[in-house]
Amino acid sequence: MPRKSTPVSSVLPRMSAFFSLLTEEQREECTRQMAVRTYKKNEIIYSEGATPQFLFGLVTGKVKIFKSGVSQRSQIVRVIKSVDYFGYRAAFAGQKYVTAAAAFEASTLVTIPIELVERMAIQNARLGWFFIERLSVGLGMADERTVSLTQKHIHGRLAEALLFLKDSYGLEEDNCTLSIYLSREDLANLSNMTTANAIRTLSSFAQEKLIAIDGRKIKLINIAQLELISRIG
Repeated sequence: MPRKSTPVSSVLPRMSAFFSLLTEEQREECTRQMAVRTYKKNEIIYSEGATPQFLFGLVTGKVKIFKSGVSQRSQIVRVIKSVDYFGYRAAFAGQKYVTAAAAFEASTLVTIPIELVERMAIQNARLGWFFIERLSVGLGMADERTVSLTQKHIHGRLAEALLFLKDSYGLEEDNCTLSIYLSREDLANLSNMTTANAIRTLSSFAQEKLIAIDGRKIKLINIAQLELISRIG
């Protein structure tokens, strides 16, 4: 179970973009009802088929949104970086979750009761627009990834996944190592391929000096060529 121990006041500065949209009364009520929870690496945050209860805000760490397939292989459909919000689409649609969420690494999240969020969004046009914008951006990204994951060859899919991780989480101080260490299975699930194919394609990229591999660390050596491979599919 997630742990609830961190004081709410300690994370409020990280959530200024959200809280700045609220009225003073809404901020006070939100602060009273929100909680801070920590999750271990790979710990489930919410499960597919569950009824939404909270808006989740990722304060620190990394989170994956994934869906189980008919072949028992998961597909990572989205990644969450701090500070971003998730878990509300299904609630706004009156549905149960069609995906699941888990921590890529040790993560700190805030939870706000979804009923409170819905009520505040109805009362506050600026907050409602905040979610409309994010849903719209997410829909556009989902459309692009659907085409990429179904039409590109495995080299194009893996190159796109590596660039997607760079854009989402950035690079370390050496300006080439991805700031996220994924298992080969997670990388395969992000690229819509088997783990064996992901390993073979990574090895091929390393032999071509496009990347360098050190355990779970991946260095992007030739970003321009990866972009070309991703573009031509």
